[in-house]
Order: sequence, then C-alpha cells, then structure tokens
Amino acid sequence: MGGRRFVIVVAVLTALLIGAAVAGLGIGAVAVDRREVLASLLPWQTPSDPTAQTIVLTLRLPRILLAILVGGSLAGAGAAYQGLFQNVLADPYIVGASSGASLGVTLAVITGLQIRLGGFDTVGLGAFGGALLAVVVVYGVAEAGGAGSPISLLLAGVAFSTMVASVVSLLMVLHSESLHKIFLWLMGSLANSGWDDVRTAATYAPPGLITLWLMSRPLDALSCGDETAMSLGLNLRRARMLIIGGASLTTAAAVSGSGTIGFIGMIAPHMARMLVGAEHGRVLPVAFMLGALILLVADTVARTLLAPLELPVGIFTSLIGGPFFLYLLGTGRWKLK
Repeated sequence: MGGRRFVIVVAVLTALLIGAAVAGLGIGAVAVDRREVLASLLPWQTPSDPTAQTIVLTLRLPRILLAILVGGSLAGAGAAYQGLFQNVLADPYIVGASSGASLGVTLAVITGLQIRLGGFDTVGLGAFGGALLAVVVVYGVAEAGGAGSPISLLLAGVAFSTMVASVVSLLMVLHSESLHKIFLWLMGSLANSGWDDVRTAATYAPPGLITLWLMSRPLDALSCGDETAMSLGLNLRRARMLIIGGASLTTAAAVSGSGTIGFIGMIAPHMARMLVGAEHGRVLPVAFMLGALILLVADTVARTLLAPLELPVGIFTSLIGGPFFLYLLGTGRWKLK
C-alpha cells in the first residue's frame, strides 16, 4: 500500500509541476498565449510571434528550470538535515552554509573581481566557495569539541552564522555603494537568471542529491537516535560526513544562483513526510518535487503580482515559512517522529 501511495503522490506532483511550469511560461509582464508557448517548446512547430519565442526560451524557461533545481535542491538538503538532527525545524542553513555564502558574495561584490571558474561567475563562485568553506569550518569545530554530534554541529552552526552575519553587516556599512546588490542577493531572487545558471546548478546539485539518496538507509537509522544507529553497525562519523557533504554541496549549488531563499528546506520535507511517511528513500524525491513546486509557484507570483516590478522570491517564501515555523514550534511538532 505504501508503494502504491508513493507512486500516486509522485504522479500527482509531476502533473502539478508540469502544469505550473507551462502556466509560468505564459504568465508575466508580457502575456504569451498558450499556443505560442507550446509552439516555442515543440521543435516541429513554428511560433507565429518570434518575440514570444524569445520571451519563452530565453527569459522564462531558464528561470523556471532554475526554480525547479533550486527549490528541489534546498528541499532535498533540508530533508537530510532534518533526519540528521532529528528535528523538523532544521533547514539547509543549519550548519552555516547560508551565512558562508553571504560572506562569499559580499566579498565578491565589494572587491569587484571578474572571475569565471567551473561555470560560476564571481558572485556564484563566492557563494559556492563560502558555503562549502563554512561547512568545513563548522564541522571541524564540532569534531574537535564533540565528535561531530548533532548538538555540537547545531551549536557550532549557530555561533558561526551569528559571527559571520556581523561581519557581512559591517562590510555592507563600510561599502555602501555595493549595498543594493548585496541586499538583493541576501533577499533571494531568480531575476536575471539564464542558461549559464541552469547549467551550473544542474552540474553541481545532482551529485549532492544522489549522495543523499544513497544515504537514505543511514538517515533512517540516524533519525531513530545514535544508540539505535550504532546498534545497527552504522559508522556515525562517516555517515554524518557523507550526509553533511552531500547536503552542503546541494545547498551551495542552489544558493550560488538564487541567493538565500529561506524555509523551502523546512516546509517541503515536512509535507513530504505527511504524504509518504518517514522513510527517506521516499521522502527525498517527494521533498524535491514539493520544493520545486513551491518555489516555482512563489517565483511566478513574485514576478507577476506587481508586474513589471519584480519582487524577490525570498520575501514570499519567508511569508509562508515564518508562520509555518511558529506553528511547528507552538504545537510541539518540531521533533522528528
């Protein structure tokens, strides 16, 4: 019965995701007829309006694909962190990845360097490198002080994030001419995304997501507590390193192209567990699809609500995620069952 339910959920989410993507291609400051959208996507058809084809293929399609990759990646990483920390309030930024990416972007913007490496531009490289470096530092501190236990990682991540946030704020004050660009990135946005951003995310996110899926069984064991995991013969340190590495790589790939988009990694895994249970082999793919769908819909609203003005999508995810966070905290449902 569980397997049948999983298949039904995946089929429904796939249909919703395709529907939202097709609708998003036609919605915007310039409306594009559905027939023109399909003609632009299908190679055997010729659109009657070349401008509509340009809008669909050059502006909206890469943005929609990036929303799917970013939302799904953040949700997959969030599911892994929640299993590791046995807490549904955990998200991809719990070990300092977000703050590290913010510092990397801030330094990239204020230095004005023009570098391109491995598919990243300067800002993307700063975000990617900062996120991964932050996780290495946090995990190293936790290893030195508490053998990398969940509570040590949590405390190290909070302390590191607080410290780095102060440094970012100081740099923003000292370099006010770069304030607007840094602030927009910190709010999270998919505006101005292109095919290069899609290729970069599609290159670096899948290895992390595949690693997490392969660690589904260890995640199931860790969700039950360290004693249960050790009784099953699990190497706790090795498992944690692989999970944190995979989740952090996935998070870094996502934030490098979108900025810091909060709460997707907390909401989607929780919804996935409600739909298919707690087994991570099913939670991870369903969370990916839910995260992709949530961010895709939120971004469509963000760019159409006050068109032609575009709002940062991070505002909408925070408006959804903040009350959800308080609900989980207030009802005592923050512990992973």
